[in-house]
Amino acid sequence: MGLAGCGLSPSTSRVAAAGPGSITPIDGAEDVEVVVGSKNFTEQLILGKMAVLAARASGFRVTDMTNIPGSQPARRLLVAGETNLMWEYTGTAWLTYMGHENGIPDQHEQWQVVRDADEPNGLTWGQPGPMNNTYAFAARSEYAREKGITRLSDIASLPPEERTLCVESEFNSRNDGLVPLLQAYDIPKGEPDGVPRENISLLDTGTIYTATDQGSCNFGEVFTTDGRIDALDLTVLEDDRAFFPSYNISPVFDTELLSRFPGLEDRFGLVNQELTDEEMRSLNYQVDVEGRDPAEVAHDWMVSKGLITRG
Repeated sequence: MGLAGCGLSPSTSRVAAAGPGSITPIDGAEDVEVVVGSKNFTEQLILGKMAVLAARASGFRVTDMTNIPGSQPARRLLVAGETNLMWEYTGTAWLTYMGHENGIPDQHEQWQVVRDADEPNGLTWGQPGPMNNTYAFAARSEYAREKGITRLSDIASLPPEERTLCVESEFNSRNDGLVPLLQAYDIPKGEPDGVPRENISLLDTGTIYTATDQGSCNFGEVFTTDGRIDALDLTVLEDDRAFFPSYNISPVFDTELLSRFPGLEDRFGLVNQELTDEEMRSLNYQVDVEGRDPAEVAHDWMVSKGLITRG
């Protein structure tokens, strides 16, 4: 399956020129072409442009194939060797690509089993960063402060009438969704002393953030790196019983490329160690709320961290 056969063409969103910073050129890289992929949503576009910049600062000739439409097509191109590297989520690989029913909450263990499973596919997972784009519940910050709520387990201390939840319909019915989550926190769905059924609203993803902000529900299902959390001043509750699977971000490399240039993993590690949930929320906010270009946001952030310099 070739790139042309998939209807793909190089990204039209150009990254600005950049020079080396803490990411320095690798000997021999200047004669090697690297094809960088990414999926086609905001966070992946930002990460994809970071990968383009990191590969260029490492000395490679880079073809920018970011903005691939969908997780499965992006994965197939990487496995087929049509792209050479991209950022991926450990939980997505384990649950979606590898077909397991349950994720592993321990972040390092989840990364290790994914890394081991992908070795036969000719792929090598770089070290995971702190960023974990997983499910969470958030509350209006003023409400969280008023009630002293910081953790999911704190919901059990509220009277049942205040345990109002906004969730997606898929999350409401999934085997690893709302019902087992509430059971894990001893506040079962449908019980008078748990979460009454009438307290659960099924909404579209985008509507959940607005509904939570406006008080239509006290707790909304969110993703931990979504820029709307900052835009609406929501407070993400700690998953203190480690229910949700880990979705840490890691660079995934073509193993043959990495065997030739092992220093590439360390250079991407410099980027990855700077990526936290809070940093990624800010970057997503700049694109989704302020309307900035993902390539520009990625470039400015990497310059601010000293990873690259302005060209």
